[in-house]
Amino acid sequence: MNAEEFKKNPELLIAKTIKEYIVNSPKNVLDGGPMFDEPMVGFADADDPIFQEYKKIIGDFHMTPREALESRYQRLGKWSGQPQRASVIAWILPITQDTRLSLRKETIVPSLRWNHTRWHGEALNQELSKDLVALLEQLGCQAVAPMYTDFWHEVQTPQGPASNWSHRHACFAAGLGTFSLSDGFITEKGIAIRCGSAVCDVPLAPSPMKYASHVANCLYYQDKSCRRCMERCPVGAITEQGHDKNKCMDFVFVKQREILKSLGRETGYVGRYLGCGLCQTKVPCEAGIPKKKS
Repeated sequence: MNAEEFKKNPELLIAKTIKEYIVNSPKNVLDGGPMFDEPMVGFADADDPIFQEYKKIIGDFHMTPREALESRYQRLGKWSGQPQRASVIAWILPITQDTRLSLRKETIVPSLRWNHTRWHGEALNQELSKDLVALLEQLGCQAVAPMYTDFWHEVQTPQGPASNWSHRHACFAAGLGTFSLSDGFITEKGIAIRCGSAVCDVPLAPSPMKYASHVANCLYYQDKSCRRCMERCPVGAITEQGHDKNKCMDFVFVKQREILKSLGRETGYVGRYLGCGLCQTKVPCEAGIPKKKS
């Protein structure tokens, strides 16, 4: 990334860098094809009031972008005070059709392709995040990928686990999509995705907020015409009241392994847990924003 070109159009070069990183990475490969299609990239102003709202919506433990930036550089002993401007970089990694098709066939445990995309794909996402931060620092900027720091952590709330930085909420602030009944994130490339985000002290033009509400892309919230994610959930963790995180986590962290063993399908799976994702495939929002029925 050329420093002079970066100064002229940082948004273009950051988006190009993220897209080319994923498309060209030798690690973006699964069974001879890619894990992810070309990413979507968006930007948000770090001082957007929505980040203060997240302290009410998620919890007061959720960091603002400026708090994340300060935490990193204080730990490095390089903090010189808040920059005049700061921005959030957010991206979507769309899961390829082959993987989505493999999961459509499942009803209780994930396919091997989905499981491998969950873990190998997240390793690639983490690598992208750290390399993007390193690149921005080489250009003389301050940057942080909050999810991949020693100060990122989960918090147990009565509603279930939450964390002090959320990729999905960063992506919403950057205009990349909206939330669903299942708590998933519906984008123009669908809900079968992984999200990523970083913060930097570069003044980036915010992406337009194209959605009237935080659930605008979900058919259930539009006219209650769709309950497909509820039907796909094997343990009833999705209802008209939303997503029961505790019931979902109990299934994903405990019961799925037992079921997989009883099915004699343990070979080849990786990761601390299997991953599920059943509510992200064989649904109208799987690969795009569903159209409201006329």
